[in-house]
Amino acid sequence: MDQSTTLVAAFLGLLEGLTEFIPVSSTGHLLLAGHFLGFESAGRTFEVVIQLGAVLALLVLYFGQLWAVFRNAPHDPQARRFILSVLIAFMPAVVIGVMAHGFIKTVLFETPMLIAVMLIIGGFILLIAERIAPEARHDDAMKFPLPMALKIGFIQCLAMIPGTSRSGATIVGALMLGASKRAAAEFSFFLSMPTMAGAFAYDLYKNRDVLDASALGEIAIGFVMAFISAVLVVKWLLGYVSKHGYALFGYWRIIVGGVAVVALMAGY
Repeated sequence: MDQSTTLVAAFLGLLEGLTEFIPVSSTGHLLLAGHFLGFESAGRTFEVVIQLGAVLALLVLYFGQLWAVFRNAPHDPQARRFILSVLIAFMPAVVIGVMAHGFIKTVLFETPMLIAVMLIIGGFILLIAERIAPEARHDDAMKFPLPMALKIGFIQCLAMIPGTSRSGATIVGALMLGASKRAAAEFSFFLSMPTMAGAFAYDLYKNRDVLDASALGEIAIGFVMAFISAVLVVKWLLGYVSKHGYALFGYWRIIVGGVAVVALMAGY
């Protein structure tokens, strides 16, 4: 692995961690950045696997809270219901992700213009959703009703189109179903853990034959950078959205998507 590849892998890892938990589509940013930087991993595994670095950041930051939930689950109905709500929300992604994995990786991941357009569309949806969302009825992400969790799980599946944003889909879905801005972000955090870990495990299995030593080096660098930057973002995000909402991220998506469309149309 030469120095330029190392720097690109580190930059993409940093980008992953900075964008994974905000509703701007980390995958969209990674694929567009990789396109313009001339970086392409075998089977697009790098872009999926380094997300595990961001998941590890969440596990570290929420370890105490999650440990208390699982410790209390045998005798606490509320803890069991929270675990069940996350599992229910996770199941649609399992079924649809397995069924559509080949199409997603070989067609959707290879279409930069689609990614750029979805960034723009998602930006407008985020701005509109924040304006028309009903008054918040659920301000605790650990107490979402089970039917609400299932609906959020189906909405999350829209993010299988790169550029849509997993966190963006779940946050918009939660807002429209009556969650507060902070609770919507936190439930997106909790749901991301099994979703991204599952995507990592399945993608690693499907692409086990195309991985090589150089790819593992790139992944390790991206993983570490994603972990460090994700820790910083998660600590900052909840306080920010509680006070200012999600408009900043909607405008960011529109600007990045617009610049990408112009660059692609110009032949870059």
